[in-house]
Amino acid sequence: MILIGHKFVEFEDISFISSIKEISNTKANSCIVFDYCEDLLMYAYLNNVTCAIKVSNIKDAILSNSLNVKYIICDKKSFAKEIQGIAENYMFDSKILFLIENDNEIEDIARLGIDGVIYKGIL
Repeated sequence: MILIGHKFVEFEDISFISSIKEISNTKANSCIVFDYCEDLLMYAYLNNVTCAIKVSNIKDAILSNSLNVKYIICDKKSFAKEIQGIAENYMFDSKILFLIENDNEIEDIARLGIDGVIYKGIL
């Protein structure tokens, strides 16, 4: 299970952005995170920028995977489980992450078979 943001587990630098301009203010080789936005997604794809995208529907998850997104983030358990099933069926390269508040949620997410978690506090 992937744990991004846990205090005992090393993880890559993460930068939440909301515009293309903000990408220039991020650390080199970090992972940018943003809410699904086609302009940001295409910019990241065309410029080989590592990114994670918070999605709210299946179409956005499928498109994100097709454009080499490293992580697809969900914030509803039922939706995360549904996307995880689709990701396994279609052999996504992207990993599915569930957005959590604290360590107490890890066990529930692991039981759902989700690839990993990302802590809200690092965004």
